Amino acid sequence: MAQRFETLDKLIDYAFEEFADLPAFTCMGHTLSFREVDDLSARVANFLLNDLGLERGDRLAIQMPNILQFPVVLYGAVRAGIVVVNVNPLYTPREIEHQLKDSGAKALFVLSNVAANAASIIANTDVKTVITTDLADLHPGLKRVLINFVVKKIKKLVPEFQFPSSVKLRDVLNKTAPTFSRPEFKSDDIVVLQYTGGTTGVAKGAMLTHGNLSANVWQMLTHMPNLFEKGKEVWVACLPFYHIYAFNMHGLVAFSTGGHNILIPNPRDLDALVKAIDGQGMTIFICINTLMNALNRFEPFKALDFSSLKVTTAGGMALTEDVARVWQEVTGSKISEGYGLTETSPVVSGNPLENIQIGTIGKPLPETEVKVVDENGKSLAIGEVGELCVRGPQVMKGYWQKPQETAKVLSDEGWLCTGDMAVIREDGYLKIVDRKKDMILVSGFNVYPNEIEDIVCTHPDIFEAAAIGVPDAESGEAVKLFIVKDKPSLTEDEVYAFCKEHLTGYKRPKYIEFRDSLPKTNVGKILRKDLRSNTETDAAA
Repeated sequence: MAQRFETLDKLIDYAFEEFADLPAFTCMGHTLSFREVDDLSARVANFLLNDLGLERGDRLAIQMPNILQFPVVLYGAVRAGIVVVNVNPLYTPREIEHQLKDSGAKALFVLSNVAANAASIIANTDVKTVITTDLADLHPGLKRVLINFVVKKIKKLVPEFQFPSSVKLRDVLNKTAPTFSRPEFKSDDIVVLQYTGGTTGVAKGAMLTHGNLSANVWQMLTHMPNLFEKGKEVWVACLPFYHIYAFNMHGLVAFSTGGHNILIPNPRDLDALVKAIDGQGMTIFICINTLMNALNRFEPFKALDFSSLKVTTAGGMALTEDVARVWQEVTGSKISEGYGLTETSPVVSGNPLENIQIGTIGKPLPETEVKVVDENGKSLAIGEVGELCVRGPQVMKGYWQKPQETAKVLSDEGWLCTGDMAVIREDGYLKIVDRKKDMILVSGFNVYPNEIEDIVCTHPDIFEAAAIGVPDAESGEAVKLFIVKDKPSLTEDEVYAFCKEHLTGYKRPKYIEFRDSLPKTNVGKILRKDLRSNTETDAAA
C-alpha cells in the first residue's frame, strides 16, 4: 500500500531522506541528486523566510521552463510555507500582470531569457523582489559559464531587462545557509495557486491545498501499484512543470518514489529532446497527443532504444486512435490515457496497466466519485451522455478570491462540474465525448469534435485536424474542419469523400480549410476557441 502524506513538506522530506544518493533531475547533461536538491532548496527556503521576510501563506511566482532551477525553487517555497504561483514563461506582459496582481505575489523567480516581459509590468504589481536566473546556473563551473555565454552573447536569446529590485539566484545560493525554521502545516492550507480558464476568459487561480495534492499522489500510486518501482523509474519530462499535469506527475509522484526526471526545456526542439533521452533507459514517458504525433514522424526518435519503456501516459487533450496506434508501433509501449483538470490537482481517472482500454480515460482513482448529469443537474443512467461531475479529496478548495465563480462549478456537497461531456460504461470505465462548450448542434443532433478529429486523422495524408461549429442558416450550426496536410497534393474533394465514407451525414464537415499549422497552447493542446474567433472575425469582415 502506498504511503500517504497529509502535507507536501512531509512528502518532500521523505524523498530527500529515502533517496538521498539517487539522481533526481537531469537537464542539458547535468544531474542533481536528491541530496543536492535538498541542500539547494533549503537555501531557497531560508532566503524566502529570512532575507525576503516572506510569511507563511504569502505568494511566490515561478516563471521558468523545465530547468534544474524549477524543482529547487519549488521545494524551497513549499518547505517555507510559501504559496507557489506557476507562471507560463511564454505569457505576454498583460497575462503576467494579471496573474501577479490577482495572486498578490510578493516575489518572482524568473529565467532571464523571458524576464523582459515581466520587467515591463512589474511596477504595476505587489512584487517587491525579483530573483533572476540564467539557463545553466546550476551546472558546474566551466560548463555553466560557456552555456550562459553562448545563450546571451552568441545566440542573443536574453533581451535587455531591468527590475527595480532584483538579485541573482546564484548569489542567493552562495550566500545563504541550508537551514531554516520549519513551519507547521495543515492539510487544508493552500500550497499552489494554479491558474486556469485562460482559454475561456480571464484566468482564475485554483486553490490547491496540501491535502489535495498529497491525496492525488497517493491516489495515483494506489491506482497503479505495479508501475512505480521505488528508485528505479526514469521519467521523460517534456510537458512543462508549470502545467499541473507535469507538476504533479514529475514534481510529486515521480519525486516521492525516487524517480529520475529527465527535464526537457523545449519539447518543440525534437533534436534536443531525442539527444536528452537517448541512452537514459527511460521507463515512463508523460506526453500529449500533439507531441506524440510529431515524434511518431521524427526519424531520430524512431531510431531510439525503447526496450526499457514500460508505459506512456497521455493527458492534457484527447488521444486520437491513429496517434496511439502508430506510437505503439514505434515504441512498443503501452499507452495509459487518463483524465484530469487543474481543479482536481489534476488526476481524476486513469487506465490501469493490467487492463488498458484505448479510447477511454480509464477508471476513477481511489476515493473518487463520478456521475454524469443532464442540463438540469439530474443524474443519468450508465451509458448515457451527460456532464461529468467529480467528488474526491483532490477537488480544489475553490477559485482564489472568486466565490461566485467557485459557486458556478462547485456544489455545497463537494461535486465539481467539469464542463466535459462523458459516459460511464457498464465496466466502470469513463469515456470523454467532448467539451460541453465545444459541442456542435447540427439540426438538433449533438456532434462532438473529438469524434470527427479522431476519424479524420486516420487519413494517411492528414497530419492534424480540428473541428468547430459555425453558424448555418439551414441546420443552425455546421461543421468546419481545419486540416494540416501531411501530403501537399491532398484536396478538399478527397477529404469530403473520406468523411462521407466514415461519418454519418450530420457529422460531416460542410466547410474545409487547409492551414500550415493549428493554434495551440504552450502545452500543445489545440485551441478551438482561436479557430472559432478567427472564423467569426472573417465572417464579420
